Amino acid sequence: MVVLSNQSALNELFLAKTCNPSSMFTEVPEVDLSHPDAKTIMVKACQEIGLFKLVNHGIPLEVITRLENEALKFFTQSQSQKDKAGPPDPFGYGSKRIGTNGDMGWVEYLLLSTNPDIVSPKTVQLFNQNPESLRLCVEEYIGEMKKICCEVLEEMGEGLGLGRRKNVFSRMIREERSDSCFRVNRYPSCGELKEEIALSGRNLIGFGEHTDPQILSVLRSNNTSGLQICLPDGTWASIPPDHSSFFINVGDLLQVMSNGRFKSVKHRVLADSTLSRLSMIYFGGPSLEEKIAPLPSLVSKEEESLYRELTWREYKNAAYKSRLSDHRITLFHKSSNT
Repeated sequence: MVVLSNQSALNELFLAKTCNPSSMFTEVPEVDLSHPDAKTIMVKACQEIGLFKLVNHGIPLEVITRLENEALKFFTQSQSQKDKAGPPDPFGYGSKRIGTNGDMGWVEYLLLSTNPDIVSPKTVQLFNQNPESLRLCVEEYIGEMKKICCEVLEEMGEGLGLGRRKNVFSRMIREERSDSCFRVNRYPSCGELKEEIALSGRNLIGFGEHTDPQILSVLRSNNTSGLQICLPDGTWASIPPDHSSFFINVGDLLQVMSNGRFKSVKHRVLADSTLSRLSMIYFGGPSLEEKIAPLPSLVSKEEESLYRELTWREYKNAAYKSRLSDHRITLFHKSSNT
């Protein structure tokens, strides 16, 4: 569990305004890659809200269940045992503190890199201190996520009319030095704080509002609610959970490369008073030296390129020095100082 006293929890963690119970967003676009209209639905969803649900994805349920079970085994260990893989560097085990810039959440997590150039002592410690089955299940799951991420990106490329260059996005993920990462978040129930939270008239933040800085994110969670997205009109809406499907989020880099046609969706997670939430997220990113800028073919003669060129390393380093809620994509704006 996340170890906090009641008083310190409410003093230190962000509290969000309580959402209207009717704000459940039931219009999440569904995409079936085998459907002939998949790319059209996908592009429309990315342009309008930056998120869609991938159904009939072909990932074996056993692969998902095996990793979920291994993750739960890890998180149910004693705090002292889990702490051997932390604090994160940024990889490894973390609890309550998200990053190094003051962000807090009712969450404990594992963050792992898929970049072979990055060797994290905390990750080595994690796998050495736990059964080999954890590492094997993580590697198996990441392999499946990489494949589905690339398949989705190629469909997007085709939907954007890139033709033979439809793999321009997926190529970045397939590269051996792709700087992708994988996160497993556990949001314990916050029942012990139920009365205090109710009196405050607010909700306890599990993971604060943010956009994902990479190209694309593939999210799978158990059947516990908590995920919310910020709609174009600025209101927050809850996404109904679906443990059998994946939610695909547009990241900052994809917004830049599409010259703003696709929207990097702002999202957050609220803690539940009775149920624990477990989510597993694959963040597809390019190599650190990959140059990111709007694709010329996606900038029409009537418009200008909205963003300047940056390498992923430059953007990542700057973004990771900011707070979660900062509008980090402005780093790409041409008016920004270099």
